[in-house]
Amino acid sequence: MRTSKKSLPLAVAALTAGVLALGVGSASASSAQTMQNDAQPKPTIVLVHGAWADGSSWSAVTSKLQNAGYTVDVEANPLRGLATDAQYLRDLLATIPGPVVLVGHSYGGMVTTSAATGNPNVKALVYVDAFIPDQGDSLGALAAAQPGSELDPNSSINTVPIHDAGGNVINADVYIKPSQFAGLFAGGIPARQAAVLAAAQRPLTATTLSETLAGVPAWKTIPSWDVIGTADKVLPPAEQQIMAHRAGAHITKVDAPHLSMISDPDAVTGVIVDAARATR
Repeated sequence: MRTSKKSLPLAVAALTAGVLALGVGSASASSAQTMQNDAQPKPTIVLVHGAWADGSSWSAVTSKLQNAGYTVDVEANPLRGLATDAQYLRDLLATIPGPVVLVGHSYGGMVTTSAATGNPNVKALVYVDAFIPDQGDSLGALAAAQPGSELDPNSSINTVPIHDAGGNVINADVYIKPSQFAGLFAGGIPARQAAVLAAAQRPLTATTLSETLAGVPAWKTIPSWDVIGTADKVLPPAEQQIMAHRAGAHITKVDAPHLSMISDPDAVTGVIVDAARATR
C-alpha cells in the first residue's frame, strides 16, 4: 500500500509524537525512581568503639556524618565481655526504628558481628581496623594469627584486678601502658592528642581476650565493608585482609594506624556513606 503525499506529513507527525511520548514516559519513570530513592529515609549510623577507646574516638566521623544529614548513634560499648557487650548492642538496636548501618572499630567488630545476626534492620556492616570473626574465633587468636602485632601481653599492658563482694578476684581490667599507647595505637596522631587518648582509655576485661563468637556471624547474610589501616600495629593488616576476604567485604586501604577514624576521618566517613547509599 502506497502512502500519498498528503498523508505522509500526518504519518511523520504521528511517529514523532509517539517517540516523544516514549521519551517523556522513560524520563518520568526515571524521575519517579529517583524521587522514590530520595524519599526513602537515610539509615541510622550506629558507631561502636573498641577496647582502650571510648565514643569520643568517633567524634570527627560523627560530625561529618551529621553534616551529611545522617542520624548517628555512638554506642557506649561496655567492654565487659563479648556475650554481654553483644547483648547490650542488640538491646540498643531494638530501640532504633528503620534501617541501620552498623560500624565497629577493632574489638567492636567482634561485638557488631554477633549483635547484628538475625536483625532485619541492619542493612550493612562496616569494619574499621576491626576483627571480623567467624564462629568459634576469639580476639586473642585472631590478633596472633598473622605476624605483625606489637601489642605484647607480657610487656604492653597493665592490669587491675576485679573483686567480688567477698574480696575474691573474679577477673581483671586490662589497660595499655600509657608509654606505649601512642606507638601502638596512634602513630601519626599529634603527641598531645595521643596522650589524651591514652589517659582516657577504657579497659577490657581479661577474659574477653579468649571468649569466642558463639553464633553465626552477621556477615554471612549482611553486606560488609572494611577499612584496613596499613600502618596498624595492633591488628596486623595481613590478618585484617584475610578476614575481610573471608567475609566478602568491600575493602578500602588507608595509610593509617589502628585509630584510622581519628587519623583519616574523611576516608572512614566515605566508606560508611558508601555502605549507607548501598542500602537505599
